Amino acid sequence: MSKKRKVYSAEFKAKLVLEILEGEATINEIASKYEVQPLNLRNWKKQFLENMSLAFDKSTVVKEYKEEIEVLKKDKDELAKKVGNLTIEKDFLEGKLVSLASSKERKALLDTKLNMSLNQQCKLLQINKSSLYYQPKKPFSTNKEITLLDTINNIYSTFPSYGYRRITKQVQRDGFNVGKKLVKKAMKYMGIKAIYPKPKTTIGNKEHYKYPYLLKEFRNDEGQVIIDEVNKVWSTDITYIKLETGFVYLAAIIDWNSKKILSWKLSNTMDNSLVISVLKEALSLYPKPEIFNTDQGSQYTSKTHVNILKNHNIQISMDGKGRATDNICIERFWRSIKYEEIYLNEYKNMKVLKKSIQKYMDSYNQKRLHSTIDYKTPNEVYFQAINNSNTKGEKKLLKVS
Repeated sequence: MSKKRKVYSAEFKAKLVLEILEGEATINEIASKYEVQPLNLRNWKKQFLENMSLAFDKSTVVKEYKEEIEVLKKDKDELAKKVGNLTIEKDFLEGKLVSLASSKERKALLDTKLNMSLNQQCKLLQINKSSLYYQPKKPFSTNKEITLLDTINNIYSTFPSYGYRRITKQVQRDGFNVGKKLVKKAMKYMGIKAIYPKPKTTIGNKEHYKYPYLLKEFRNDEGQVIIDEVNKVWSTDITYIKLETGFVYLAAIIDWNSKKILSWKLSNTMDNSLVISVLKEALSLYPKPEIFNTDQGSQYTSKTHVNILKNHNIQISMDGKGRATDNICIERFWRSIKYEEIYLNEYKNMKVLKKSIQKYMDSYNQKRLHSTIDYKTPNEVYFQAINNSNTKGEKKLLKVS
């Protein structure tokens, strides 16, 4: 007997999306709590963020459809009007259903009890029937696989120059019976690659290559990037943190000169909203930078993120492909927070993790001494430079006690 597929109401989806946006629990925790698939939660959040503007602009959409219907009415007689309107409405609803709903949501609408064949339902919903019988396996979901990911991450954090071959040898020495293919797949899943200089080759005409790496002009004779002023260069990146119930993502923005963390956010999904919220917060609290440096990730090459920087007249700089060392300032910070805080503790949920990270960020900015800035704290260097300048917005910035 076939199992009846669940159909979720719009109110139910909205409730879960709001809980995701609150950021108090991981995707896996929320999925387990309400007995839904984690992939559904990610799709619902993405759909919500992409279509939330419609809530404030309904009149435009309604007006367009009314005008279209009026034109059709004028060209048909009374009988043709009725038949034509029914056809138009049917096609309109089918088209909107396909465009607004994901394939997963459309599959959930199938009903074997209807007086309509399954083939006809699949045709109307534009679903490939063969996909109904395919059950994708969620990658790295078992305890053993999560332990493997944790081991690989620890090895990579200690030896960031290791590629998948060396990491494979090390995890085998640690007692895991795995091969190179699985380790390579795991590293791709976590978004980590070996850090090493790569040869410069001919650059194609891809969209994200039009933003060059602007920090090379600040390199000294030893190849180190030296930034002599605060707010000249900001840098950002995303890293992941493992909890007992899944993974969460941490994004931060750092001032290259003072090493001060200007803003940070924790999220249970790695999407555009994470990096955009971090950027907006930093720009609202501090004077804008001259240059903003990122990697070539899809979150940073998105139109929304790029347009925010352009609207503030900020120069966009992006690392060379495969060159994580181009963003070494934020990479060193990730190493510091992981070895000084994250690897020393276990976090049951996002709420506990947020409090710990907030405490570390406060200590890092206010108390931690840095050898690269003459054993001063980031706040001392940053605010001293701001207070010595004639920046109009200096009154909005807190002075170092």
